[in-house]
Amino acid sequence: MRLLKRIFSRFFIVALTIIIFVLLIWTAIVLALIVLDGVIAKYLPAAEPYFALAVFIIWYIVAAVFVIRVANRDMVPETKIPWIITIVVFSIFGVVLYLMFSSSRPSRKKRELYRGVDAAMRRHEWRKFSPEELHGKMGRWGMVSEALSTVTPEAVAYSGTKTEYFPSGEAFFERYLADLEKAEKYIFMEYFIIERGQMWSAILSILERKIREGVEVRVMYDDIGCMGKIHLNYHRTLKKKGIYCKKFSPFVPILTNVHNNRDHRKITVIDGKIGYTGGLNLADEYINATHPFGHWKDNAIRLEGEGVKSLLLMFLRQFDVQVKQIDDVERYLPERYETFDEEGVVQPYGDGPYPIYPRHFSEDVYINILNSARDYVYIATPYLIIDYSLQQALILAARRGVDVRIITPHIPDKKIPFALTRSNYMALMEGGVKIYEYTPGFIHAKLMLSDDAVATVGTVNLDYRSFLYHYEDGVLMYRTKAVEKIKEDFEETFEMSALQTKEDAKRNVVWRWICQLAKLFAPLF
Repeated sequence: MRLLKRIFSRFFIVALTIIIFVLLIWTAIVLALIVLDGVIAKYLPAAEPYFALAVFIIWYIVAAVFVIRVANRDMVPETKIPWIITIVVFSIFGVVLYLMFSSSRPSRKKRELYRGVDAAMRRHEWRKFSPEELHGKMGRWGMVSEALSTVTPEAVAYSGTKTEYFPSGEAFFERYLADLEKAEKYIFMEYFIIERGQMWSAILSILERKIREGVEVRVMYDDIGCMGKIHLNYHRTLKKKGIYCKKFSPFVPILTNVHNNRDHRKITVIDGKIGYTGGLNLADEYINATHPFGHWKDNAIRLEGEGVKSLLLMFLRQFDVQVKQIDDVERYLPERYETFDEEGVVQPYGDGPYPIYPRHFSEDVYINILNSARDYVYIATPYLIIDYSLQQALILAARRGVDVRIITPHIPDKKIPFALTRSNYMALMEGGVKIYEYTPGFIHAKLMLSDDAVATVGTVNLDYRSFLYHYEDGVLMYRTKAVEKIKEDFEETFEMSALQTKEDAKRNVVWRWICQLAKLFAPLF
């Protein structure tokens, strides 16, 4: 029964459709050559013996042209080598695959929609710190904040915003439900995964009640992220309940790498005054109501005050593009924000595929923190599949005496990413980085802390999908109360994690070669 359920699942059908399309393209190429060979044999019999040689030469020239094109293309260096190998090995078929899958750039129409929404967002009056003020407030960490604030409209630094850190889904969920109950004007939710179960049922019950009270509720979930979690037309089910619901980028069975541009964010905004983000999706394993991979370790950050404005802007930006309209931002901003006496700075930020976002800001944040650290950098991530730049930043920090530690899962949720994660251990260990595995189960938190001063919490994994393809978000914090709690959480998590040794990182020759091959093509997917 379980096998039949998987076979007839939407994910299986989508995967099968893509495979069939690829096979049809290959078959079309082969049939075209056979037909052309027959035509030449009939009408130009003298040229028929040279047909195969001519095809080989033409294919070789075309492949060589595209290899040169790939080598000189403005793209992430780690993606060039696998495409060159694909073209060299598969020749004209490799060229076809390259033309179809090498670009994850959103369509021109979608880029124009983002530009229109951005223009509307930039017309809003932002209270921004000057670079001098940032450096005065944050010292050497001001450069990390400044690098964000100059590029995206929502990446604004705020003071006087209250922060609360939740080291587990269970701690988050109780406070989250209480805040939803307090909503008076609107609740906006944007999540990669929504799955029917105990967690979502409790949330949906509150949303339905709030709608009856006149509260506006919007929900956006990622179509591919929710495959197998909810049914195909679940957005219509929610609309019937009065929820303004959209699927982010509904899957269409065409061959394109744009399908990799998923909305991996986890954002809730309540009345523009309270905001949440972090690693938590809305499914039962995130609050340990179920245990598919041992104990699920996750986290969330709660903002209250003016800093919530940026989370609101991020949500409206994504939602407006999906519905093809531009909201009046001022309509959703509170008349006044309460100012809290909490010291420090918070800076929510978004990230996404090029050219919607001109740089990979999430990776920049990590590298800038590593470059500025003096004492330690602690990192938690479910996946460790990194490029050369981030690997070197980790190693260089460790070599100059910074205590660099990374926590990864001990029990995987996906076997291939887990193998790729472990395959990166040895190079980092040899560079002085300490690797820990969270022994009770799976750690899904995306977290970075340095020198008791700066931290970032959000949705960004240390892998290519988060850095290159997904829409992500995070909150950079400097000397807020949440930073203290994050330090406590790391200390407790280290006690439950096993320090890995070089002996642990060694695997048999076959395993190492499989991982090397997988690492080669990891940047493409």
